[in-house]
Amino acid sequence: MMLPYFIIIPLLAAFFITLIAGKKDVWGISLSLIATVVLLILSLVSFARLRGETILYEMGNWKLPIGIALVLDSLSGFMLIIVNLVALTAIIYSIQYIRHLGQDFKYYGLFMFMLTGMNGVILTGDIFNLYVFMEIALFAAFALVAYGCRAEEYEAAFKYAIMGAVSSTLILIAIGVLYSATSTLTMARIAQAIPSLPSGIVLWVGGLFLAGFGLKAAAMPFHAWLPDAHSSAPAPISAMLSGVLIKVLGIYAITRIFFNVLDAPAVFLTIFIVIGTISVLIGGFLAIIQWDYKRLLAYSSISQIGYILLGIGLATPLGILGAIFHLFNHAIFKSLLFYDAGSVELAMGTRDLRKLGKVGKFLPITSGTSIIASLAISGIPPFNGFFSKLIIIIAAVAAGQPLLALFAILGSILTLAAVMKIQRYGLRQDVNVAPVEKVGLGMNVAMICLAVICLIGGLLVAPGIRNVTLDPVVNVILEKAEYVQMVLGR
Repeated sequence: MMLPYFIIIPLLAAFFITLIAGKKDVWGISLSLIATVVLLILSLVSFARLRGETILYEMGNWKLPIGIALVLDSLSGFMLIIVNLVALTAIIYSIQYIRHLGQDFKYYGLFMFMLTGMNGVILTGDIFNLYVFMEIALFAAFALVAYGCRAEEYEAAFKYAIMGAVSSTLILIAIGVLYSATSTLTMARIAQAIPSLPSGIVLWVGGLFLAGFGLKAAAMPFHAWLPDAHSSAPAPISAMLSGVLIKVLGIYAITRIFFNVLDAPAVFLTIFIVIGTISVLIGGFLAIIQWDYKRLLAYSSISQIGYILLGIGLATPLGILGAIFHLFNHAIFKSLLFYDAGSVELAMGTRDLRKLGKVGKFLPITSGTSIIASLAISGIPPFNGFFSKLIIIIAAVAAGQPLLALFAILGSILTLAAVMKIQRYGLRQDVNVAPVEKVGLGMNVAMICLAVICLIGGLLVAPGIRNVTLDPVVNVILEKAEYVQMVLGR
C-alpha cells in the first residue's frame, strides 16, 4: 500500500536534510530532488491504477470509525499529480535561484515539510487530520515567505500568519461543531449523518468553512494577505503558493467538504458563483494597475481562482469539468509566470516593470516561455487555458446564466491586458538594460517543462484521454453517495 509514502517520503526527506546537510545545500538539493521525483512517479502510477476506484488505507490497521484512514480516489489522485509535478519543477528551479540568497539547507527542509502537509491534506479521510496537515503546510509556508530575510518579506509573512490563524480558527470551530453533532471525525461518516442534522447546523458549519477555506483560497473578499505574500516570497515559493498551496488548502478542501460531506447546499453554490464572479473581475482590474511584476501576477491569481469557484458553483458536470481542468492549467501557467518573474528579477536586479527594458534579448528562454504562459492564462487558443475557460463559459450558458459567461469573457480580456503589460514594459520596452546575473540551466529547464505542458495540456479534454483523466474526477465530486459507499461500504 503506497498511500502512506506520500507523507512519509517528504517528511523523512525534511528530517534527513536537517540532520545531515551541514552548512552546504548539496544534500538538501539531492534529497529534495530524489523525494519529488519519487513522489511524482508514485502519483502517476497511483492515478493510472485507480481506474475510477477508491483505495482506502487504515492507519495502524485500526478499522473505521475508530481509526484514521487515508483515501485515494480520482480527485485526490489528480491533486497529488498537480502538487508533486509543480514541486519537482520548483526544486529544479530553486537550485540556482536560492543559492543567490545563500547556500542554506533550511530552505529544502521547509519545502519538504510544506509538501508533507499538502499531500496529507489531499489524502486524509479524517476532517481533524485535514486541519493538522493544513497547519503543517502553513507553518512551513510562513517561514518560506520570509526566507529572504528582508523587511517586506517579514511583513508579508506576518500578515499571512495572522490571516492564516484567523482562518484556521474558523475551520477548527466548524470541525468542533460537526464533531459535537455527529460524534465522528471521519468525513464519510459525517456525510452519512448530515441529512439527519438540523439545517441550521449545516448552514452554520458551512458558513464557517466558507470563511475559513475562502481565506486559504484567497478569493475575494478574503484576499488581503495574498498580494504581499506571493510577491515577497522567493520565486519558486511564489509558484508553490499560487500554483498549488491555495488550491490544496482552499479549493480542494472546499470541493471535498461542500460536495462530498455537506452535499452541496444550494445557498453555498450561489455564494461560490458570486464570489467567483467578483474575483474574476476585480482581481483582473487590480492586476492591470500593478507595476510590480510579481504583485501583478498575485492579483491575477485571485482572478483565476474566481474562474474555478464559478465552475464549482454551477455544480453541473460541465461546470465541474471546467473548474477542475482550470485548476490544473492554472497551476501550470501561473507557476511558469512566477518562474519567469524570478528569472527577470535575478538577472536584472528588479521586478519594477518601469525599470526593465529589452530583457528578451538577454533572456530568450524566459521571454519565450513568458509569452506562452501569458497566452495560456489569457485563454488564447491553442494553449491549455483556452480550453478550460471555454468549458466554464459554455457551462454557464448551458446552465441558463449567459451573464456569467459574459463576465468570464470580460475577465479573460482583463487578464490579457495585464499580461500584455508585462510583455510591453517588462520584456520589450525600448530601453537598453544590462543583466547583472545569468539565468542557469536548472531555471531554464523548469520553465521549458511547464511551457511544454501549456502547449499540450489541452489534450486532456480530447476524447479518450478525458475519459480516463478528468471525467473520473468530476464523478467523485458529484457523487457524494458513491464517495460514502466507497469509504465505508467495505
